[in-house]
Amino acid sequence: MRCTSKDTIRYKYKILQIPSKIVAKMAIPNSPEWSLASINRMKSSRNPVPISIFSEPFKSHPIFSLLCLNSRALIAKSSSCSSVPVLEDASSTTSPVIQLDLKLQDLDDQVSSLPETEDLNGLICALFEDSRTEELAYDYYERAKDKPDFRPKKLTLKLVIRYLINSRNWGLLYSLCEDFKSFQVLPDGSTCYRLISSCSRARKFKLVNILLGIFTADESIAFLAFDAAMKGYNKLHMYSSSISLYERMKSNGTVLDSGCYYHIMEAYMKIGRYENAVSLFEEFETKDFGSTPFTPKIYWILCESLGKLRRPFEALEYFREMTKRGILENHLFYSSLISSFLSMREVKMAEELLEEGESKKMLRDPALFLKLVLMYIEEGLVERTLDVVKMMNRVSIRVSDCILCAIVNGFSKRRGLNAAVKVYEDLILQGCEPGQVTYASIQNIYFRLGQYFKAEMIFSEMEEKGFDKCVVAYASMVAMYGKTGRVGDAMRLVAKMKERGCEPNVWIYNSLLDMHGRAVNLRQVEKIWKEMNRRKVLPDRVSYTSVISAYSRAREFETCMRYYQKFRLNGGAIDRAMAAIMVAVFSKLNRADELVKLLQDMKTEGTKLDVRLYRSALNALRDAGLHVQAKWLQESFGKT
Repeated sequence: MRCTSKDTIRYKYKILQIPSKIVAKMAIPNSPEWSLASINRMKSSRNPVPISIFSEPFKSHPIFSLLCLNSRALIAKSSSCSSVPVLEDASSTTSPVIQLDLKLQDLDDQVSSLPETEDLNGLICALFEDSRTEELAYDYYERAKDKPDFRPKKLTLKLVIRYLINSRNWGLLYSLCEDFKSFQVLPDGSTCYRLISSCSRARKFKLVNILLGIFTADESIAFLAFDAAMKGYNKLHMYSSSISLYERMKSNGTVLDSGCYYHIMEAYMKIGRYENAVSLFEEFETKDFGSTPFTPKIYWILCESLGKLRRPFEALEYFREMTKRGILENHLFYSSLISSFLSMREVKMAEELLEEGESKKMLRDPALFLKLVLMYIEEGLVERTLDVVKMMNRVSIRVSDCILCAIVNGFSKRRGLNAAVKVYEDLILQGCEPGQVTYASIQNIYFRLGQYFKAEMIFSEMEEKGFDKCVVAYASMVAMYGKTGRVGDAMRLVAKMKERGCEPNVWIYNSLLDMHGRAVNLRQVEKIWKEMNRRKVLPDRVSYTSVISAYSRAREFETCMRYYQKFRLNGGAIDRAMAAIMVAVFSKLNRADELVKLLQDMKTEGTKLDVRLYRSALNALRDAGLHVQAKWLQESFGKT
């Protein structure tokens, strides 16, 4: 009797990943030398290929028991079929082969159902070890839960958790939480730690709370779970949540380890509750944890908190005690302690710690040197900032743009512009590299000294180094062009600035308004004003003063009045420059009442009059015949 094509079942074998169009015509060799080479050759083929499958190497595969179920029945069913070609390994050509045309519907039923075995945990764990069978392993785990005699082992739960985390299947983890309760089995501590950490990192905070509630029942893993949760919350800057977990641990009676103390102290420090951090350290000291990886970190938080509480000497005592106990120090301690003494202006102690830190090669924080430079500048010891630069060179820390700029500006403020220029040039010769901030500062200094050529050279150097979007530098250049009467150069520079995608600010517009106003180019003044409104750049008092001054020069006093009223409606305060212009405008328009109101507003706002403005206002009132108001002016501002 011949087998028909209907008797051959097409089967997609999940484990070996054979294409669905392959017809499995299986033959069983009894040679132990059969390998999977035939399968590898077959995987790329779309034509029906008979395979030899049950060899000794394959018997070690966890799915072997499924494929060997009722093998006698399978052979019996195939006995009536005609002979078919058999794919044989070249190394086993002499091996006798039992030819078989297999109907695989029975095998499909076996794979889709849970196999009968006494060690389901072992089978599931073995399947989880292969990434190709993980999905089947989890399916077996779900089916095994329905068996009354099944109870998962810790290893099984560990592999299930690993699979769900890697597949990011957070919904199934909720079901796993119920399994923990129903089977009363929990995974080992490291698995719990990883599970909590993964959920925190994925922001599954509801799941974290459920897991913490379950793990609290086992003291041996509870502190690990809470430690992982607090670490995750701190990484997400959820410090209040970490503190809430600490309160929950205390209410549950959960014992804290050194890691928990560290994470809670860190949370207290980050939100500014330094006293709580110090109190928690005192509690930590009563515990006998010995030396742990978290001990130096806990001491660092203590020193940092005491420094913020303006108790640097106490922090230094704890630091000395720590080193005597053999706990390793690091550069963070020196950075914290020196910063604390600098904030207290304890210059001598800060310098002693600096020397100690340099001798131990513990100075690695560039921010520390910036604090030191700023402290010297505030104390008027600007020459000491040059010693800081030398120290940075000795410890191989690059002098940053901020530090270089702070030194230049410090000399400019304390020793004058020329001293700042000399220091800048000396530092450049020492190898310091200026950045955008320093370039902008020294350019402005050259401009204020009237060294316009050097200012332009600095600006060109900035452009060559790619600092072509510095608004401060553009503002200085535009102001310089305006002061030297190079209106055309100023306009071209602003156009270039816009092309580079750098938006002009109010300082630049003020310079343009001033230079065009002095030239009484009202058309350009109006154009610039409209551009400011279009770009939503709010005009300040200087802007209004420049515009009003321009129209005053053109003797368009009514326009001056309009801009002045708009300025006052927007809450602008009157200064001497604005008052001088408006006194002249009111005098020209014979607006004595407006003049009196202006003077009253100045009196209310505390603006004082200089001699020239006082005489101008007094003469205007007398010319208008307002002798009473003139007397009030003399009484109110006569002593100015």
